[in-house]
Amino acid sequence: MPVRQLPEQVVNRIAAGEVVERPASVVKELVENAIDAGASRIDVFTDGGGRRRIGITDDGSGMSYGDLALSVDRHATSKLDDEDLLRIRTLGFRGEALPSIGAVARLGITTRHLDEPHAWSLAVEGGAKSAIMPAALSQGTRVEVSDLFYATPARLKFLKTDRTEAEAIREVVRRLAMARPDIAFTLSGEERAPVTWTAALPGAAGRLTRLGDILGADFRASAIEVRSERDGVVVEGFAAAPSLTRANALGQYLFVNGRPVRDKLIIGAVRAAYSDYLPRDRHPVVALFVTLDTQEVDANVHPAKTEVRFRNAGLVRALIVHALKEGLAREGKRTAANSDGAALASFRPSLAPRPGNWDWRRSPAYPAGPIPAFKGSAAAFAEPGQAAFDVGTPTADVRFQESPSADLLDRPLGAARTQVHETYIVSQTRDGLVVVDQHAAHERIVYEKLKASLARNGVPRQILLIPEIVELDEATVEQLLARAEELASFGLAIESFGPGAVAVRETPSLLGKTNAASLLRDLAEHMAEWDEALPLERRLMHVAATMACHGSVRAGRILKPEEMNALLREMEDTPNSGQCNHGRPTYVELRLSDIERLFGRR
Repeated sequence: MPVRQLPEQVVNRIAAGEVVERPASVVKELVENAIDAGASRIDVFTDGGGRRRIGITDDGSGMSYGDLALSVDRHATSKLDDEDLLRIRTLGFRGEALPSIGAVARLGITTRHLDEPHAWSLAVEGGAKSAIMPAALSQGTRVEVSDLFYATPARLKFLKTDRTEAEAIREVVRRLAMARPDIAFTLSGEERAPVTWTAALPGAAGRLTRLGDILGADFRASAIEVRSERDGVVVEGFAAAPSLTRANALGQYLFVNGRPVRDKLIIGAVRAAYSDYLPRDRHPVVALFVTLDTQEVDANVHPAKTEVRFRNAGLVRALIVHALKEGLAREGKRTAANSDGAALASFRPSLAPRPGNWDWRRSPAYPAGPIPAFKGSAAAFAEPGQAAFDVGTPTADVRFQESPSADLLDRPLGAARTQVHETYIVSQTRDGLVVVDQHAAHERIVYEKLKASLARNGVPRQILLIPEIVELDEATVEQLLARAEELASFGLAIESFGPGAVAVRETPSLLGKTNAASLLRDLAEHMAEWDEALPLERRLMHVAATMACHGSVRAGRILKPEEMNALLREMEDTPNSGQCNHGRPTYVELRLSDIERLFGRR
């Protein structure tokens, strides 16, 4: 078959396939054009999931007669001052959006530049341009797109339901609105009620207001401001406290020089920063804004401009991790159970009887009329009758202290008052009470000590008088011995003891007396999930977390009053003590005002 030049209409439709994947792609390109035009307000309207109609109206600078004529030609753009593609300061720059949309849909543009006496309009249908006509518009640009993909019917078969396409449009507008809180956005259509995000004030406060409007009040309540800067690269934004998580990583947003992008870089960096705070199957919510010189980032690696490539990706990743870790450490006392009202809600009584439970009001002995007043003497509630109300005593009693010392009550975690179910410490503060999970709290303390000791001069170890022999299956033994050097850095010295057995000769002194067999089995399970690409630091932290779990105060151990208070004081001095290594909260705090509301005193 001979080589031939393709007709211009076919070329345009091929190009449209790269830029216009679905209605959300059209909305993205047109809204980016409005932002680049300096708009302070952008209105988006869709019908039929964008398939039947898309309308974008802005109050930007608009286009002159000559600019409008060129705007629908391929590779014509106002976004580049010269031919230097390394200095891109705008969102759109390829010059393919409008001609690509016009090649596969019916496109109408009405625009007015401030220097023009009136507005001008132009229509493009299946790639064919109409004559430019005078029109009425006070300011800015209005773009109408209808019958999307009518010129390429095969594309229509691959579109999803109107609801799904409308949700994709909503996500595109949300991301652009997060990137530019100084611009007011309105999103409306037959599929949804109108949503308006008003322009916010400049600075971090305005950015948090916009993020809260889009991501929800729970994000605003748990947001932690983060910032890091080095070598001209600035990473800033907000990260949710470990109390707010998602089942996937879709709640993680990255913006580079104001451009919303999807990048695997942020997923890996966020996972590393939150690794000490969250369970493995949960993901945090973050919105990070990276600002750097345009020559240090390539935004031209994807036709839809959804991906970027950094010249120094390692620096950007390190700054993201540092910013998140610093912010989380600063708010480390904020627990997963305190910041969203879940603790208070769990205490609210239910007046209706639970299914399957006996309701005394159903008893035949329950009087039909008003219950008569009790006329007996107080002696009737003496020792024998009162015994029916005896529910037992706490497992540890610290009521020897009739009134705790003022200095303990003023401490963040207060003074220990009792221990219940050999697991939970109840302490009293000046304005409330605190319930502490003793195992989770001590686990975090041991973990932070292991990390600090490793960073300082290695983990102190104790030599066992008689090595402990642990029998395991051969595959597990091989996994452990392959990591023997990493384990030794944490003070756990092991060696082969024949097929299917390991000899433990040294253990970390911080763990005290520990069950070596259980510890090695847990370590082997974690190692089976490791990827060889996982950095050594992260693998060592996994080992430390497992060791900390085995070396912590177990649930079911009765603590003395002085031990409970010592644990509370260590928690106050330990960073990140709001969560254990697995992301569970270590304590729940109830303010006195909250308790009073529970009992109707407020």
